Amino acid sequence: MVPNDPQNDPTRKSQDQAKLLVALQDLDLMIKEAKDGVTSTELKGMGFHLDGLAQLQQARENLAKRVKPQLLNRYERVSKTYERPVVPVTGDLCLGCFAKIPTSFRSLYEKANIMTCENCGRILYFT
Repeated sequence: MVPNDPQNDPTRKSQDQAKLLVALQDLDLMIKEAKDGVTSTELKGMGFHLDGLAQLQQARENLAKRVKPQLLNRYERVSKTYERPVVPVTGDLCLGCFAKIPTSFRSLYEKANIMTCENCGRILYFT
């Protein structure tokens, strides 16, 4: 392990996992919209082509393989309750439920922990 190597920085790895979860969430929302009959009809009426559902599902599968298994499990569990299971923290507020996040969360996040909102249970990332 090389000291000061950005690849070995635990904070960076945590941020990378958070980015993967956000991308996974976006893919899940696109797949849901493509499968929803009303939404897909509206989008087709606006001129959008909704081909490629299989490609979206394949991309989701590939992306899910890059997420740590325990984190993916948490994401899947939270996504059963909320349409957006991964939300940013802006200032000191969870943007899922608008509850104030303890200031200690930021220092824990900086130590490479993916945090969960104590109020709503969503997965948090800091911007």
